[in-house]
Amino acid sequence: MTFKLGLTGSIGMGKSTTARLFAEAGCDVWDADVAVHRLYAKDGAAVSPMQALFPDAISGGIVDRAALRVIIGKEPDALKRIEAIVHPLVQADRAQFATSSDADVLVFDIPLLFETGADAAMDAVVCVTVSPQEQEKRVLERGTMTVDQFRAIRDKQMPNDEKCARSDFVIETDTLDHARQQVQDILAQIRKQMTHA
Repeated sequence: MTFKLGLTGSIGMGKSTTARLFAEAGCDVWDADVAVHRLYAKDGAAVSPMQALFPDAISGGIVDRAALRVIIGKEPDALKRIEAIVHPLVQADRAQFATSSDADVLVFDIPLLFETGADAAMDAVVCVTVSPQEQEKRVLERGTMTVDQFRAIRDKQMPNDEKCARSDFVIETDTLDHARQQVQDILAQIRKQMTHA
């Protein structure tokens, strides 16, 4: 029996670090963002259908994310059309991962888990969280966006409180050791449940 654990959380909450902690604890981790990069890469499954819809988004045989952002900014329905191509391909990639892994617990790192309805395919969901102040500090320390850009992204995402309320487990990522302990506790609970199933 394999247990499917969804992992989600808003920008700057520590999701990538928590995914690594699950991997260290013996889980196989599937990352939605990495899957999209695979689909957009040379010979990726999204290149050809994307080229048919948005030829300007293809550069050197790959899907150019910067060009996509420009298109999305100009065309109101572009995002919906892009998602109609990408979401089924991402789901197929996820399904392929699930059938090819032999780990007892599979972790699915999906930023928009609830927003895309992917939580329905999970046995349980973990949400990572930290204080809004720490969240903003972490994102700005990366040096990749301004306060306004960060707040615009954050405000588009489902509110953190709602994500936490809808999750089976919540991991406070205030320190690495605390996060690691919570990962181990959750896995102990899941594995105990699996042996008694």
